[in-house]
Amino acid sequence: MGPGPPAAGAGAPPRSLSLAARLSYAVGHFLNDLCASMWFTYLLLYLHSVRAYSSRGAGLLLLLGQVADGLCTPLVGYEADRAAGRCVRCGPRKAWHLVGTICVLLSFPFIFSPCLGCGATTPEWAALLYYGPFIVIFQFGWAATQISHLSLIPELVTNDHEKVELTALRYAFTVVANITVYGTAWLLFHLQASPHRGPIQDVSDQLGVQDVPVFRTLSLLVVGIGAVFSLLFHLGTREGRQVEELDEHSPLLAPATARPLLLWKHWLREPAFYQVGLLYMSTRLIVNLSQTYIAMYLTYSLNLPKKFIATIPLVMYLSGFFSSFLMKPVNKWIGRNMTYFVGLLVILAFAAWVALADEMGVAVYAAALLLGMGSATILVTSLAMTADLIGPHTHSGAFVYGAMSFSDKVANGLAVMVIQSLHPCSSELCCRACVGFYHWVMVAVTGGVGVAATLSLCSLFIWPLRLRSWDPGAQS
Repeated sequence: MGPGPPAAGAGAPPRSLSLAARLSYAVGHFLNDLCASMWFTYLLLYLHSVRAYSSRGAGLLLLLGQVADGLCTPLVGYEADRAAGRCVRCGPRKAWHLVGTICVLLSFPFIFSPCLGCGATTPEWAALLYYGPFIVIFQFGWAATQISHLSLIPELVTNDHEKVELTALRYAFTVVANITVYGTAWLLFHLQASPHRGPIQDVSDQLGVQDVPVFRTLSLLVVGIGAVFSLLFHLGTREGRQVEELDEHSPLLAPATARPLLLWKHWLREPAFYQVGLLYMSTRLIVNLSQTYIAMYLTYSLNLPKKFIATIPLVMYLSGFFSSFLMKPVNKWIGRNMTYFVGLLVILAFAAWVALADEMGVAVYAAALLLGMGSATILVTSLAMTADLIGPHTHSGAFVYGAMSFSDKVANGLAVMVIQSLHPCSSELCCRACVGFYHWVMVAVTGGVGVAATLSLCSLFIWPLRLRSWDPGAQS
């Protein structure tokens, strides 16, 4: 568990949020979640199967986005912690959230639209260069929104179980966002196919250039819906102020026993910081890489029609949605570490099933249920562990979230680039060898990374989560 509250505030009752405040906070990441759903699930598929770019070129663009996100994340976290409340109606974290939202809204639709000015003779490198600036702007905005939103959790609530509840609500809306994207994608594919009959129907079952309008429309709907929820967040969430109003009973001087601030450089000397960071990175690798390659696995390994790239992820996130509501009672009952372990067991069961089954049929829906429940459990629990680590040190909370996200973004980007470089088909979208390739990719990104996450979790059983190196009395 995280360190206790500062001595000066030991007698203050824990802050509690109303239901409206909790819901308004929870929708603040909805735009990011909508965009992330498209980014991780459909970017490689769109660039490789729809736009016909090489697997390595598509991987380079995703790597560029992840590296840009990873570099921006700790910088935004540091600045969000350091910034004074220059905005009258919102604090520094909400101000960063607004800046990030604007960047995402202005850049994301261009990523899933054809290159302006490009023709049939345009070389691939020129088209990839066109997408680069939009991806960098989008990822900066995404990072600013994510870190400012996450770092509000310790600001808004202090009770451990309320942190889990707020994190679970946040994840519940993440699931709603994914359901929205996949449901809309299924509807767009259905509307596209409805006029076709006979042999044309068979052609439309495979992804190709005819699907460009589907992805463009989907991206425009994503930013439109997300903008509405971002507005609701800014109207309904009040960032906590560190300065309290004085009354006649307030002391003029701060107590001499007040705990000094824990700064970013002190976090780097804490073993618990790296324990949680490694666990969070492993969690994000499982969740993001499985989301990235599930569409490829369904399309090329299982040879399913393209509607399944909408329905299977939809089943995954529906199961995750219902699982997220169990997080608070389960955490209370068996604790953080055991809750995470249960989620890992479900993930490893999915990996074993995929490894042993060459063909699934309708059983693919049951496998999707397992992956959705396991992913929701480990993601919510790892975020709650990060909030535990920060504890009362909310002044540097954005840096902690930023550093955690930096490792996960860069690791995800490098992992995708390695996988894309190992793609066995150099001149075709998918040759015979890629059928087994994506099958074992799904096993590796769930089972292989799941083993690494298990080892990280073991360190928390051996050395429980607490600050060990920081000595408040040694600071000037």
